[in-house]
Amino acid sequence: MTYRTIRQRLLLGAGSTVIMSLLLAAAANSQASANQYDPSPRSAFNTSDASASSHSTVTHVHFWEELMLEPQDAWSKLRESFHWREQSLSADAQARVDEWIDHYRSSPENIVEITGRASPWLAWITQQISDRNLPGELALIPFVESSFDPSARSHRGAAGLWQFMPGTGDALGLVRNGNYDGRLDVVTSTNAALDYLEMQADQWYEGDLQLSLAAYNAGAGTVNKAKQRAESQGLRGKYWDLSLPQETMQYLPKLLAIATIIDDPERYNISLPDIHTEPAFAKVKLEHSVTLSEASKLLRVDKSALAELNPGLLNGALNPSSAQTLLVPEDVNHDVLAELSNGANQRQTIANADTPDTYRVESGDSLSAIANRYNLSAQELMRLNEIERPEALQAGQLLTLSER
Repeated sequence: MTYRTIRQRLLLGAGSTVIMSLLLAAAANSQASANQYDPSPRSAFNTSDASASSHSTVTHVHFWEELMLEPQDAWSKLRESFHWREQSLSADAQARVDEWIDHYRSSPENIVEITGRASPWLAWITQQISDRNLPGELALIPFVESSFDPSARSHRGAAGLWQFMPGTGDALGLVRNGNYDGRLDVVTSTNAALDYLEMQADQWYEGDLQLSLAAYNAGAGTVNKAKQRAESQGLRGKYWDLSLPQETMQYLPKLLAIATIIDDPERYNISLPDIHTEPAFAKVKLEHSVTLSEASKLLRVDKSALAELNPGLLNGALNPSSAQTLLVPEDVNHDVLAELSNGANQRQTIANADTPDTYRVESGDSLSAIANRYNLSAQELMRLNEIERPEALQAGQLLTLSER
């Protein structure tokens, strides 16, 4: 099938202010765009040569038969949302894409590993991109950025599925502290990444998301200067016209290459994991602290499974002052989820009534264990007692447990 989607421009009111903040951040830390059934095979990016032959023989397929022939899963939903497969690339641009197709094909086990790692996230990310009427290829940015590892960190300081640098994350409002890193939170960082791409496209590039992708990688200042140079030479100033840092020159070709393979995995002898069309997790809004250990016992879910879904919780606990949403496996019973939410409220009421004002440290105690015992965060306990280093805790030390 081929699909065409009309992209709606989303002009965000606060775009200018945020973009200026991001430009400043990028200067210091550059960051390493009526369904019609077509029975003919898809080529990588140019389908114009198939149009003539497709009209000579018409095969009528009943709607339900068509569904049976092509069952829906997360990959097919993603393919439906691809926008850029039909663009006509110059020979030089296509060669850059083909080079990366050959590179990925040379190590098919890497694609299998990375796409397997994408399993918890792909359906939800695709849904967010579809809701914004953006090209589905953007769902594969984490393939290029982090190999779909939400806990990935680069030597330059970028972190998370979308590899935000600290300054960029700060400008986008991603909270970072000792307990939580919003760059590692897949839900929060995905929304921030899509906002960022749309804002830059509308602010600088008249909606051109491919230029915004370049700016996502190299910084808007670098891309704007390259665009001006290209236009001064009589070129259009599109992504393929620009002379950019080497990593950025390869950024879009990498993305289009992996999209091409996923668009037709059988052609490239690649096996993709089965991923359901519905998100693999549910979101639970909590107003009070809860540890992953407590949640795992109540939900009867392995703590490791909760930790994988909530990599932004650095100390294994959710504190509403930093984050309010806990991700849990989607098959958890709804009544149990309600119990988790209500249990947090009840536990907080009990804690407020029964928590002593002080605690004397015993041999073998750790700051995090004490904090969990009294329904506090380690950071809050450090603040109450003016502790600079958790490892400096000593047996016999008297800790204050509340503001009272």
